[in-house]
Amino acid sequence: MIRVTGTIVIDDGEIRESFIRSSGPGGQNVNKVATAVQLRFDVRKSRSLGDDVRERLARLAGRRMTGDGVLIIESRRFRTQERNRQDARDRLAALIRKAAEPPRPRRRTLPRPEARERRLESKRRRGGIKRERGRVAPSEA
Repeated sequence: MIRVTGTIVIDDGEIRESFIRSSGPGGQNVNKVATAVQLRFDVRKSRSLGDDVRERLARLAGRRMTGDGVLIIESRRFRTQERNRQDARDRLAALIRKAAEPPRPRRRTLPRPEARERRLESKRRRGGIKRERGRVAPSEA
């Protein structure tokens, strides 16, 4: 059981872990022991997450989310299975914790009057330049 926030708890039954061989450090052990972990969490079928958290999590996960809504986290930073397993679980909890935070509402702002006046003045200047381009005096034609 992973306690993510005060209200969100992920049951171990919702997480599937498989161990794979890891590249990198490990000496002779690297060819014998599957120390890397691949954690799978089905976001769409999870009863632990609300709809708003589920949507934000899907957006945050990006390419780590499959088309079926399964979040895949791989960890191979450490030499032991247990530390990689804990690292993957911690990363899952951190991602869900981040998705659980509702986004701050945007406060509408208006441009300052000086900025608006500068913008309008530059438009007037540019319009004047364009107006001058098209005219040809009758004597020059």
